[in-house]
Amino acid sequence: MSKKQKSTYDKFVESMAPKERKKFEEGYKDFLLSEMLIAVMEQDGISVRELAKEAGVSPTIIQGIRSGARENITFKSILKILNALGYKLKAEKVDGDISISFGM
Repeated sequence: MSKKQKSTYDKFVESMAPKERKKFEEGYKDFLLSEMLIAVMEQDGISVRELAKEAGVSPTIIQGIRSGARENITFKSILKILNALGYKLKAEKVDGDISISFGM
């Protein structure tokens, strides 16, 4: 049986001290959310204002998520935005951690 080769990302994260790793992983999750939102909006050809209206949230919230500047986004707002884009949120327990994924 061959051992799975670690990616550069895995090696990078494993080289960090626990506190650094936690901070990095939290920032990375925010980055992924921002990138996912940008990609879906571009794919669907929807503007910040259009999405905000469809989701029933402020355009400031959408723009804050896109730029990565928005902190403390409510779960309710995320659900509204995902729903407006035709996505659903799925959460499952994996190895003691919660794994969250998006799906259509």
